[in-house]
Amino acid sequence: MSEKTILLVEDNPDDQILTLRAFKKNNIPNRIVVVADGQEALDCLFGVGEYEGGPVAPEVILLDLNLPRIDGLEFLRRIRADARTRLFPVVVLTSSREKSDLVESYNQGANSYIRKPVDFNEFSEAVRRLGDYWLSLNEAPPYSHSNQVG
Repeated sequence: MSEKTILLVEDNPDDQILTLRAFKKNNIPNRIVVVADGQEALDCLFGVGEYEGGPVAPEVILLDLNLPRIDGLEFLRRIRADARTRLFPVVVLTSSREKSDLVESYNQGANSYIRKPVDFNEFSEAVRRLGDYWLSLNEAPPYSHSNQVG
């Protein structure tokens, strides 16, 4: 299972730490690439900028919606519009309680929408379940296991 990469797109350093801690607590040993905004996430997936020559093909993308530069919904639009990335599983992991964010996330191609629990134990349990499903049970498209996009 450890060869599967998780792309965490989260701008809040506290939420980054909390998510990484929850993965560690639940013995999810996967490689986790953390980026702080939608533009950096696109660069990571398409192998441009600091990621030139080494695009990441994640098993799952954990996406916050409220991001600087390019927000989560625009990020979703862009990856779903490109044949190289349109099938990557995307789980929106957000604190937003806006019904419009939920509906628009699915309209833009999110595979799942999870509201971040405030309590760490509840959050940790949500991460455990997320890991069990997306990293163990779910069967991703074959090319997402390679080190190259497309």
